[in-house]
Amino acid sequence: MLAALDRGWRHGRGLKAVSTEARDLFRRPLEPDELNGFDMAVIDPPRAGAEAQIATLARSNIGRIAMVSCNPVTFARDAKVLCDAGFDIQWVDVVDQFRWSSHVELVAYFTR
Repeated sequence: MLAALDRGWRHGRGLKAVSTEARDLFRRPLEPDELNGFDMAVIDPPRAGAEAQIATLARSNIGRIAMVSCNPVTFARDAKVLCDAGFDIQWVDVVDQFRWSSHVELVAYFTR
């Protein structure tokens, strides 16, 4: 997935550089000083959410976050931390993509 993203931005026109890193964000979340050089964060945590990473995003200088979630409960918990840190939810979309299942995906855009 990361290799495909790297190839994609390199062959696109007018795109800013994209950097990627594979990392266990439960055990070693990106710290605010590591995040402060970025314009935006895109986060797609597992069902358990991203509690540790959300806490450091809330303390960073990042102004925009796109978040995908497969669990409305952990999404609400993590979104509250961001909102308490000064982020506003610009929009949330619910994607019901799993036929005959109660599972949904949420996609949200936060700005501060």
